[in-house]
Amino acid sequence: MTILPETTPAISIRKLTKRYGSLAAVKDLDLEVRQGEIFGFLGLNGAGKTTTIRTLLDLLRPDQGSAFVLGRDCQRQGLLVRALVGYLPGEAGFYGDMTGHEMLQLLGRLQRRPILREYRSEIQERLNLPDADLCRRLREYSSGMKRKLCLLQAFQADPPLLILDEPTEGLDPLMQESFYELLLDVRRKGRTVFMSSHVLSEVERVCERIALIRKGELALLASVEQLHRMAQRSVRVTFLADVPSGPRELPAQYEILEILPRSWSLKVRGSLGPLMTALAGLPVADLDVAEARLEEVLMRYYREDSA
Repeated sequence: MTILPETTPAISIRKLTKRYGSLAAVKDLDLEVRQGEIFGFLGLNGAGKTTTIRTLLDLLRPDQGSAFVLGRDCQRQGLLVRALVGYLPGEAGFYGDMTGHEMLQLLGRLQRRPILREYRSEIQERLNLPDADLCRRLREYSSGMKRKLCLLQAFQADPPLLILDEPTEGLDPLMQESFYELLLDVRRKGRTVFMSSHVLSEVERVCERIALIRKGELALLASVEQLHRMAQRSVRVTFLADVPSGPRELPAQYEILEILPRSWSLKVRGSLGPLMTALAGLPVADLDVAEARLEEVLMRYYREDSA
């Protein structure tokens, strides 16, 4: 298969629009995902995430705009695009009479990529899905086993791009840890991961950049580091002796919560430099800074969406 320059986006979406009657599920969406990154695609239910993913896989045709995967047009070269992608759907359909092995073989033939059996065995072990389970009928599978089987089929051909829709849904905490380690391993190999998730803690942990889609439109595109800088940190200063007054001349991004003779509590967005200047010469006993959480920024966008 042709090796593309690293500058070629793993995913490129240009003015993508998909309507259902008068409803625009996706509207003028522009988005690029770089090769080799883990990218989080966020939004409330009905925001347009699944519609976008299905358009990338040519399971839906857009009304306007275009989408490309590793330089291939998703609509004109749909079969080739799907051969480059390992896809985990949000909700998978199963034939209950088939075994796990039979399902993997069927999906492997449909992928049009050679299945790397040693690699599949490695993934199978990491997902704790032994051969004894793969020999069972799918009707006997729990929701967690089904999710692990879906992950196995997405990873088994070691594709250059993984599109994962709510990947940890139904997984227990230990298996979630194994999955996060697996994501970091495939990124080190240069693979790209495009994942939709409602679990903001896992997005913060594994993703480098995120896009938040709201009512079909891109509402936010930023790195996780940038989002942390946008959020407020909680700062508490304690003193060895009474301080006669609170801090003066702090910037607008400082919010004073409580001023007591021997402690100050603040919310800070941005640099702590002005606070350090205000503390110069004061009898500081301790300075406690609680780092901002990604949720604090993203929940604001979610609330605007639900409103």
